[in-house]
Amino acid sequence: MNQLSNAQRRAVTHVDGPLLVLAGPGSGKTTVITRRTRYLIEDCKIKPSQILVITFTRAAAREMRERFLRQTKNDGTAVSFGTFHAVFFQILKLAYGYGAENILKEEQKYQFLRDSIRKAKLELDDEAEFLSDVAAEISRVKNERSDLNTYQASTCNSAVFKGIYNDYDNRLRRSNLIDYDDMLVYCYELLKERPDILGAWQRKYQYILVDEFQDINQLQYDIVRLLAAPEDNLFIVGDDDQSIYRFRGAKPRIMLNFEKDYPKAERVVLDTNYRSTPEIVKGAGKVIGHNQERFPKEIHAAKDTGFQILTHDFPTQEEENACIVDKIRTYADKGGAYSDIAVLFRTNTQPRHLVEELMSAGIPFRMRDRLPNIYDHWIAKDVFTYVRMAFGGRKRSDFLQIMNRPKRYIGRECLEEEEIAWEVLLCCYEDKPWVCERIEKFQSDLKMIERLSPFGALHYIRNIVGYEEYLKEYAEYRNRKPEDLLEVLDELQALSKGFKTFEEWFGHIEDYRKELERQSKEQEKESNSVSLATMHSSKGLEYRIVFIPDANEKVTPHKRAFLEADIEEERRLFYVAMTRAKELLYIFSVKKLFNRRAERSRFLEELLEEEHITC
Repeated sequence: MNQLSNAQRRAVTHVDGPLLVLAGPGSGKTTVITRRTRYLIEDCKIKPSQILVITFTRAAAREMRERFLRQTKNDGTAVSFGTFHAVFFQILKLAYGYGAENILKEEQKYQFLRDSIRKAKLELDDEAEFLSDVAAEISRVKNERSDLNTYQASTCNSAVFKGIYNDYDNRLRRSNLIDYDDMLVYCYELLKERPDILGAWQRKYQYILVDEFQDINQLQYDIVRLLAAPEDNLFIVGDDDQSIYRFRGAKPRIMLNFEKDYPKAERVVLDTNYRSTPEIVKGAGKVIGHNQERFPKEIHAAKDTGFQILTHDFPTQEEENACIVDKIRTYADKGGAYSDIAVLFRTNTQPRHLVEELMSAGIPFRMRDRLPNIYDHWIAKDVFTYVRMAFGGRKRSDFLQIMNRPKRYIGRECLEEEEIAWEVLLCCYEDKPWVCERIEKFQSDLKMIERLSPFGALHYIRNIVGYEEYLKEYAEYRNRKPEDLLEVLDELQALSKGFKTFEEWFGHIEDYRKELERQSKEQEKESNSVSLATMHSSKGLEYRIVFIPDANEKVTPHKRAFLEADIEEERRLFYVAMTRAKELLYIFSVKKLFNRRAERSRFLEELLEEEHITC
């Protein structure tokens, strides 16, 4: 107890009734949870089996349990440590006899959804992307208990979404399967409808502790409230300033309203940051202070002093990446470990250019998120199909892929052979001269593409062939913003710039693909490596040195952030990224992104309101 701060001690020694613990970054919240659990058992003589500790990931639950067991003098194995899903599935298991075989596997889920989408007869060029989007939207509907009859879908037409949802849900029921969202829905319904079962679980778990409470969604909260009643020995730990999962249904409002739901709740603020320097703590506090929907709090650093936050505005991403690589190399040359360093990005597609630079420089790195290979994107595949055909390819499958991208009004009826013949095609449409004109232009376009550099060919395909117009039409059909698709073309064109021939570029693409595969298989083996992570996946981690590149509008905050609630979530995400740094924080912006003028992020402007420290 002597090692704890006053605030930590107040939290640890709280016994009965609800308590809200506001735990800022690096404030020792895990220590508080494990020590409080130990205090309940050793000092208050609470039975370990009556204590439930809930967190969000299996890894966090496992780490919490291991830390607790290392501390406890008595046998604490009876304490329940688990994720929401694990705890709620246990309740369903005992009530309904569910087993592991009743849980829908991820590959099954996508096959069910794929079947449902095909029944809806949607014409999709980006089926994989659509599958992911519709799966996420179904999850949101279930977790928010939305009324499907009045729900306005975002992935597609609402009537179409309703059909896909119902078909998928019926398939689950017929197969006697439940997905992870059903675990929550069914558990809530069970506890509401069966007071006897609810009472049994309430008697079992007399004390409930919830970690990372800011990430809770409404359905999870409703179930926890049921379990905690009537004693309401509910100990919640979290930081409203780190609530960054709105897309999963988490809302800071739940935490902000906790004291309204529990008027007798006490509050403890863990306001000392043991991780970062005063300069980083102060800078991060300046940024997050612009949010309105938050608990007002002042976080202080336990450390005495450190380096200023370093910022720089680069003309291009190439120069930004070169600076990052140079600083990493300099640090390593002086004996520093690569594992001390993290580069944090807003999205998982951002690191592509830096990955190529790190590969060239021979700097070991590991990805905390799967980096989608842009060369596998369906738009890139269309472009490469044009190139293959320009260099003499005549495969029917290739021709089918791009023959109407843009619209040329060519049908499949004239394409019976495995290889296409232009003469046969023209003969087939001799009664439709306007189609023949398009076929002839297609031929001449391919001849022109063959003579161009990769950069020139991409410019020709998007602007002269008309592929860009096709993408705009497809975006309208899919109810998406055209920029989302055009950005893929922008990035492809930027990546092609340094290559004189397609042979050279395709050789590089193959090397890049192999490196990503190697990364996927071997990243756990290389412990001394630079971490590349999204801001989301960096939460809970810490590094001696952190780089935040591309601190620009439409990147962070993201271009899809329009409402004030969106901007506040983006600011919280930026705050999370800043507070990962222990000693040195670099925040970089660029003046141009994909050959377009870029504005510095408002979050960076907020940081620099009083001073501008550049590196």
